[in-house]
Amino acid sequence: MRRGGREQPEAGVQAGIDTHRLPWSVSRLGARSEYRFAAPAPRTGIESAAAADAELEDFLHLYPANRGILLTPFHNMALMCPDTTEQDADAHTEIFAAALAVLHG
Repeated sequence: MRRGGREQPEAGVQAGIDTHRLPWSVSRLGARSEYRFAAPAPRTGIESAAAADAELEDFLHLYPANRGILLTPFHNMALMCPDTTEQDADAHTEIFAAALAVLHG
């Protein structure tokens, strides 16, 4: 397996956002990819709170968790360890896309 999957989740999430024309954003900082229910991404705590959707966050945590992908419990954030492979990242992208299909099917 080839390493290098840490950059892929951001691209995969953005592709899902674009496919469904959602007013969401995704950002990556190192090993962390996070998506928010606002575009552009919130820049302050007030903007972040305004963009929150507890029911949607719960769904987007439980759907992947039931399929082997664990997101941090307090954000829509995936942390990709240095050993993340392209296959791991692709699994995240596929499950995220499937979740969006359920939401917007």
